[in-house]
Amino acid sequence: MYTNCHTYYSLRYGTFSEVELIALAKQHGIDCLALTDINSTSACLNFIKECQEEGLKPVVGIDVRNGITQEFVLLAKNNNGYQEINVFLSEHLHEKKAFPVKAPVFKNCFIIYSYEKVLELELTEFNGDEFIGVSIKDASRLKFSKYKSYHEKLVIQQQVTFRSKKDFNAHRLLRAIDLNTLLSKLPSKEESHLDNRMFPKNELLEHYTEFETILSNTTNILNKCKVHFDFNDNRSNQNQMIYLESKEQDFNYLKQLCQERISNRYSVITKVITDRIEKELNAIEKMDFVSYFLINNDILEYARSRNYPYIGRGSGSNSIVAYILGITNVDPIELDLYFERFINVFRSSPPDFDIDFSWKDRDDITNYIFERFSNTALMGTYVTFQYRAVIRELGKVFGLPKEEIDNFLNGYRSKRNEANSEYIRLITVYAKLIHGFPNYLSVHSGGILITQKPVAYYTSTFLPPKGFPTVQFDMNIAEEVGIFKFDILAQRGLSKIKDCIELVKENQPNTDIEDIEHTEIFKNDPNINGLLKTGDCMGVFYVESPAMRTLMTKLRTDNYLNLVAASSIIRPGVSNGGMKNEFILRHRIPEKRKEAHPIMLKILHETYGVMVYQEDVLKVAHEFAGLSLSESDVLRRGMRGKVKSKSEFEAIEIKFKLKCKEKGYTQALTEEVWLQIKAFAGYAFAKGHSASYAVESYQSLYLKKYFPLEFMTAVLNNGGGFYNIETYVHEIAKCGGKAQVPCINNSNFENKIIGKTVFLGLGMIKGLELRTAQKILNERQLYGDFKNFDDFLNRVFIGLEQTILLLRINAFRFTGIDKHMLLWEVHIKFNHKQKSESVPQLFNTTSKTFKIPDIRTNHVIEAYDQIELLGFPLGSYFQLLDEPIDDFIKVKDLRQFIGRRISIYGKLVTAKGTPTADKRLMHFGTFLDSDGDVFDTVHFPEISKKYSIKSNGIYLIKGKVVDDLGSLSIIAEYVERQPMRLDPRYNEKSHKLVT
Repeated sequence: MYTNCHTYYSLRYGTFSEVELIALAKQHGIDCLALTDINSTSACLNFIKECQEEGLKPVVGIDVRNGITQEFVLLAKNNNGYQEINVFLSEHLHEKKAFPVKAPVFKNCFIIYSYEKVLELELTEFNGDEFIGVSIKDASRLKFSKYKSYHEKLVIQQQVTFRSKKDFNAHRLLRAIDLNTLLSKLPSKEESHLDNRMFPKNELLEHYTEFETILSNTTNILNKCKVHFDFNDNRSNQNQMIYLESKEQDFNYLKQLCQERISNRYSVITKVITDRIEKELNAIEKMDFVSYFLINNDILEYARSRNYPYIGRGSGSNSIVAYILGITNVDPIELDLYFERFINVFRSSPPDFDIDFSWKDRDDITNYIFERFSNTALMGTYVTFQYRAVIRELGKVFGLPKEEIDNFLNGYRSKRNEANSEYIRLITVYAKLIHGFPNYLSVHSGGILITQKPVAYYTSTFLPPKGFPTVQFDMNIAEEVGIFKFDILAQRGLSKIKDCIELVKENQPNTDIEDIEHTEIFKNDPNINGLLKTGDCMGVFYVESPAMRTLMTKLRTDNYLNLVAASSIIRPGVSNGGMKNEFILRHRIPEKRKEAHPIMLKILHETYGVMVYQEDVLKVAHEFAGLSLSESDVLRRGMRGKVKSKSEFEAIEIKFKLKCKEKGYTQALTEEVWLQIKAFAGYAFAKGHSASYAVESYQSLYLKKYFPLEFMTAVLNNGGGFYNIETYVHEIAKCGGKAQVPCINNSNFENKIIGKTVFLGLGMIKGLELRTAQKILNERQLYGDFKNFDDFLNRVFIGLEQTILLLRINAFRFTGIDKHMLLWEVHIKFNHKQKSESVPQLFNTTSKTFKIPDIRTNHVIEAYDQIELLGFPLGSYFQLLDEPIDDFIKVKDLRQFIGRRISIYGKLVTAKGTPTADKRLMHFGTFLDSDGDVFDTVHFPEISKKYSIKSNGIYLIKGKVVDDLGSLSIIAEYVERQPMRLDPRYNEKSHKLVT
């Protein structure tokens, strides 16, 4: 009976979900209703699914509006009509054009104009699918109108937007947020009406008793509407199913590719390899996943043709076919990877390839996919209202000062807070209600859909700034209806590798570089493995963080398999079960491996009886407890929160424990193993995922070891990594190079290496405009280096302020003239004769020279200018200490002091706060000593609370040196930030430049 219902996917308008709409309908005895969100089909698929499960008949469409003004409502008669609606809506959303006042012709849709709109447009003629919608409040007016005689065209159109007055209030607040206005100034025309709510069926019909046919008309059009999709267990794969002309051609082509490329991966082809290929191909064909492999291969063929680096990871690394095709770079035979984790007969969704590209290349890859495949869109996602953000928004709506809202959020109470206590109460109530509502549509981080049918068959699309059509629903309902995303992701580690190789070719043109794909050479290089063992991995993908460096030191990581394990046990899943330390001990002390239960040790012999990878859950559930592979996979998915219901997971837990009892295990052992599984809680990596990361780490380690300066330059040019830019600039000195501030004649926009000198780029200078850098670089490229300061002023017109920035950073040091003298000179010249860029001169005139005193800067002034313009000094912070420090311990001395209390000075690199079990905050610090060597500190809650390590600078740390399996750290007992010398130009005690 309801032909115009809204959910909160009518953004910043609706007030409840599609699930709550269905519950409301059931409560009111309604067995058929239409979801018509405003300019959105986001909720349609889930609405259809939920209605099917609840025994209601779903009808879907849209409420077409320009702003708040309703033009008409569209209802889809069938799936083709739903597609028509999506095409129509997408066209207007993409082009940002207004919707027509009068609906165009639709072949498979009903069109309902509100009674108000009919009066406004003075419509007198309606085609067969057009109707007049009459709300309850319109019914009393209709009997006095000429339209009461349009018996066949009248239908019920009681809009449903609210359940209660509270919903209506929330609606008004959302409208005020949307319009960025005070609630008191919200125009009434921007609101819906309080009576736009659902009534019980009998009560609704009472309002239309004077109109004989209105009920039958409404029932008739709703009965004619049937949009159907299958979901979950009944779904079929909606992805593109054929790559060539037929499934047979596709499978033959896949086999052909394997035959052609196998020798690229294996020099000796054993029976183990051929059996594995045959097994996988049979499963891929049986599960109808052939096209999925071929489409991924097609995308990567394009990447290879463009020399784009990439890495295939995720459970796809468990496939030898993927390895042979070059989709992944991990050998599943070498690592004994569990193929059934990737594909098995119990899995209805396609296998999962996560493919990372450089952040510089990803957009071009995406563009290729859209051009290559017909039915393509980006995966959408909804950014929801978060509680604290809603508090701030509602504070603005109620007109409360920002300071007052800040105080409220921080738990402070003031007299003003008390005066506005009623507003605060209302804000709190409605913030809790609005929290979790969808706020706006966004784009999934990497999901791309390639469907068999047109994308509009499933949803409308919008056009985000990058210009690729994006669906109006998220990945959850997409998977439930059978649409599975391709993950095309971006990262900076790959671009560091690519850029480093290019820098080596430019800076060392006669040097041989190994093929970066030949990782076997790197894995077996003791010099590269030595970096892992000592944690000397600054800038290296995935292994540079303090936690990872510490772990590798403890593990004495010196080979590929160790690194694969480290990449996984660093995750919370293993740590939460207390098994990270157990793994380290069993790795370091072979005798402790005997402590593992013999059955667990046999199943997980490679990891000493400790569960480390996602695959281990399947192995233990199947081999230890005797669950079937199907049940084991439910268990694995359950630990990641991907089962349909909690009860399903609980049922598997009960069966797991019963099976263990049948096998004669003690209850203590069963509980211990089960707790290990639960501790994974979705955090564990697939082994292939860890292996993929390890391969990329080895590629970076090779470059770090043999081309350290080019590698660090590439790291800088890609925004750094775990640490701040300053850390990587200082790493250049540790690698035997010299970093210099930007230079007018040597720097590019990005950082540049010449020999062993890294010139920081013009783009590093804060406040320097992009167009300024472009002018300088264009002039230099066209007419050569600048001869002197006057030559620069004559050739480049950038204004006084931009010139001063270049002078302060000492970009004209090639002239040999102190920058302070040049600063005086530029002020005098700009004051006496300022040239206009719009009036070029035929000949450069000689600039008038002025007698300027011999003024010199010093290293302190240089350092403070660098801090202001770059964010850090190129020299050591230790040189800026107010009082020099004499004898003190350095990192190289620490092993002599294990178990003893020491004092050490360090430049803060990073400090990470971590909550303890009792919810107190402790910190882990990373510092550099005056030699540039790294040391780590532990600040337990009492020390962390007493001594802050948030500010940049040099700290004196007093504490005890501890050795944890070879990894040294200092348990801090006292921390004090050391006073720094003041900038002499702003020091009240000094009235002149220090020379």
